[in-house]
Amino acid sequence: MSESQTIETNSTVVPTARRVGESIVAVVKGDVDLKTSPMLRTALLALIKDKIPERLILDLSSTSYMDSSAIAVLVEMLQKARKVQGKVCLIQLQPRVKGLLEIARLDSIFVIAKDEAEALKK
Repeated sequence: MSESQTIETNSTVVPTARRVGESIVAVVKGDVDLKTSPMLRTALLALIKDKIPERLILDLSSTSYMDSSAIAVLVEMLQKARKVQGKVCLIQLQPRVKGLLEIARLDSIFVIAKDEAEALKK
């Protein structure tokens, strides 16, 4: 496995992030809605500003709710990733968030993995 390098985020919505090889793993914390989705977008754009990673892995274990504005941020990240043949991987989905993605049929466009190790292999 590749070495991990911590990335400073200065964000309460994305409190921790690190580079693992050509991937970035970011922890998303708390509910993401109309109020907090701009902060999520800003934090994720800052993470990929220098170089869009092969894989942007978002750990959603601490996120029990997302609304459509949060989904829009995820789709924007996916569009940026696809420009360089990259992927957005969502890991450790809470049941409510997983259900939302399934209802919107977005579980087929994102890579869904149970954990970071699985996401790094996809």
